[in-house]
Amino acid sequence: MELHMRSHHFTHRRPDWRAAIMAGVVFLVLELVLATLIPGGSPWASPRMLASILLGRGVLHAPATFEAGIMVAALVVHFVLAIVFALILSLIVVRFSFDSSAGMASLVGAVFGLAMYLLSFYGMTRFFPWFAEARNWVSVVSHLMFGVVVADAYLRLERKDAHSGDAGFTGVF
Repeated sequence: MELHMRSHHFTHRRPDWRAAIMAGVVFLVLELVLATLIPGGSPWASPRMLASILLGRGVLHAPATFEAGIMVAALVVHFVLAIVFALILSLIVVRFSFDSSAGMASLVGAVFGLAMYLLSFYGMTRFFPWFAEARNWVSVVSHLMFGVVVADAYLRLERKDAHSGDAGFTGVF
């Protein structure tokens, strides 16, 4: 592995919010589909848990069924968090030149995803104790895949933009 001490990329690159949206969609689909594989699991349990951050614990007491208002709140929370975490990951990837290869970017993304899982389901239980109930393999897999998809999408989008000569709008500001 080669370490680039004078990366020329840092000053010219910014985090790409498109990677966050892609990874957020993949995460959401994985959570909804894989939740059905858990005995007694519901695809609507995870959105309700996300909505509880905004709406309070009361949304968890109802059966885990689809409700439009709860889903909207869940999507808002989900994509805000996806964008924030993806921007953090892309800054890490860029700053430490982990984008030197797809394999390195994927590994860093997976480690970041695992760190997100630990923060969400162990660290945040101080504020949201009901998150402990979602400590399962579905959550681990979804978070790992989120990190990998963000890192890989960021890398691919960056290369695509570099080849086309059009950086487009890649930052949030």
